[in-house]
Amino acid sequence: MEIKVNFLDKLRLEAKFDDFTVIADQPIRYKGDGSAPGPFDYFLASSALCAAYFVKLYCSTRNIPTENIRLSHNNIVDPENRYQQIFKIQVELPADISDKDRQGILRSIDRCTVKKVVQAGPEFVIEEVANLDEDAQALLMVNPSTDTHTYITGKDLPLEQTIANMSGLLANLGIKIEIASWRNIIPNVWSLHIRDAHSPMCFTNGKGATKESALASALGEYIERLSNNHFYAGSYWGEDIANAAFVHYPNERWFKPGRKDALPKEILDEYCLEIYNPDGELRGSHLVDTNSGNAERGICSLPYVRQSDGEIVYFPSNLIENLYVSNGMSAGNTLAEAQVQCLSEIFERAVKREILEGEIALPDVPQEVLAKYPSIMAGIQGLEEQGFPVLVKDASLGGIYPVMCVTLMNPRTGGVFASFGAHPCLEIALERSLTELLQGRSLEGLNDLPQPTFASEAVTESNNFVEHFIDSSGIVSWRFFSAKSDYDFVEWDFSGQGENSNTDEAATLFGILAEMGKEAYVAVYDQLGATACRILVPGYSEVYPVEDLVWDNTNKALLFRADILNLHQLDDASLEVLLERLENNELDDYGDIATLIGIQFDENTDWGQLTVLELKLLVNLALQQFEEAHELVGAFLQYNDNTVERGLFYQALNVVLEVLLDDDLELDDYVVNFRRMFGHARMDAAIGSTDGSVRFYGLTPTSLKLEGLDRHHRLIDSYRKLHTARANMATTTS
Repeated sequence: MEIKVNFLDKLRLEAKFDDFTVIADQPIRYKGDGSAPGPFDYFLASSALCAAYFVKLYCSTRNIPTENIRLSHNNIVDPENRYQQIFKIQVELPADISDKDRQGILRSIDRCTVKKVVQAGPEFVIEEVANLDEDAQALLMVNPSTDTHTYITGKDLPLEQTIANMSGLLANLGIKIEIASWRNIIPNVWSLHIRDAHSPMCFTNGKGATKESALASALGEYIERLSNNHFYAGSYWGEDIANAAFVHYPNERWFKPGRKDALPKEILDEYCLEIYNPDGELRGSHLVDTNSGNAERGICSLPYVRQSDGEIVYFPSNLIENLYVSNGMSAGNTLAEAQVQCLSEIFERAVKREILEGEIALPDVPQEVLAKYPSIMAGIQGLEEQGFPVLVKDASLGGIYPVMCVTLMNPRTGGVFASFGAHPCLEIALERSLTELLQGRSLEGLNDLPQPTFASEAVTESNNFVEHFIDSSGIVSWRFFSAKSDYDFVEWDFSGQGENSNTDEAATLFGILAEMGKEAYVAVYDQLGATACRILVPGYSEVYPVEDLVWDNTNKALLFRADILNLHQLDDASLEVLLERLENNELDDYGDIATLIGIQFDENTDWGQLTVLELKLLVNLALQQFEEAHELVGAFLQYNDNTVERGLFYQALNVVLEVLLDDDLELDDYVVNFRRMFGHARMDAAIGSTDGSVRFYGLTPTSLKLEGLDRHHRLIDSYRKLHTARANMATTTS
């Protein structure tokens, strides 16, 4: 993790990372003001807090209350060498905790990350750089030897060269990638989490049988998401980009809706229109892109090549964002390699959906087949030894699709996790199924898995598939576990041979879609210096239902974004209009405003926690509509999980409103004790919110210029790097 330090007044220092700021000072005896802990104090506290975290984690997963558990951390300094210290961690446990759990808690403390890093002895590298932000690959630790050439199935270049190429590309873009975490908790299963040090909301996870293959996976996914603008989907890109020569890609085209908001004739084709607009309800205004919000410019549309005949078809960027999320995008050393990955992913998710929603029972993979893959068997054995039964299933539905499934059961909680993987080679599909199980997960994380059910409606509900798509944590039917399978096992093989194996495999996978009567549309993105692509298969590879284009489109942000960002500048008439719009658009009261309007607020601010309900409440207050505000305060206090401080403010506001709404009560009679209960600052805010002297308490003023929204500016800064690279490439090739 990158931590940037600013020098403040006197000896005070400011460390900034993610959305947090930490202030350090020195004691007065060391010429400081004693206004904050010193750096070493924070280090000591981190050890104690880390130990306590693992105790909390152990207890939470076993429903052990922690109210009467106490933990302390002391450092004992050697009088002859102050750098030689003993850290003593002591924990006080209640008498009713079993001996087994006592030992378990002590073992959990031993897993403390701070402790393990200190014991391993971190290496310190101290160096001068010309520019911190341009030292773009300083945080990548895996530097494969240039003398080694490790080929794995599916990659057209050695892992070492793949990693070097991708990390070099990101460095040239000025993106500083940091590895936030590594995991390798069972044999031959590695995963890691990487992110942009400047814009940490841009992140990916990688997985593989080795650390090098996992890093290549993470970097490849990062480049695929850069190339497809996925990190920035749903977000507002600002006025400058909205009015630039292009918004998404240099080859985009903008089409104006026809009369009565009709769809432009230039977009989509007849095949797609039958899928996306079956009832004729889709209008041009539904397809204005969220990112620019530039409705006057028209509908931003991106060219895709129709595989059946090579014709170009223009897809609205809004449609792609709403229905496909990240499905069907990939990057590779070659276009064929990327296409195989895209198509494999499409089949994996579509077949997974068919199996789970159809409650299909899959055949087990015979032991003699599994024995051919000893490294995979070692990983499965590692899970079994940790107490997690594992089922290995053939998900090809009779040898039709290149899909496998590894399902984990957790007897401690009754939860299950069905992980699917796809690739033309059965071994790779099986490996991907296994590594997906533990991508970014600890063994404790497997305690949060949902329990299977015989209730078919819970399994087939559309949001369940979305949960499976996001992190495979959706519900699975008990029928899936039947010993009587609906298909026979097939030891399938769709892999190609020789130097053109990826080309052959891509043709095979496209052929399966053609046999199914499905059209595929392909876009290639190589402006950033890498080969990436996106494949859409209408009526097959969507993640969200097509009707969302009409009824739950992300561009509803355009109805609210300007007014919400300009909230402090709105007069009463404009606030009335905003409130009516909030009431009449079937919004989830507990949905967050950040997602609604596509703005990356700091999660630790009131803006970052703001929900639709709370916004309506604050608008009611500004309009002096106290009865409506009081009703919403009650709902907030009953159901909202905002911060303790915010909850106390609304408790104070609630009693003030109750007095104001009761003709028999006078606020002056109660304000003294209200202040004793809630404090002067909180009561000033509550009373000010009712007399008009305080408006939209906690929400700092901003506007469409995004003043004060540092987190969102960091996201836009990240996108501008891509936008500039694409513009330069377009200029060079024109």
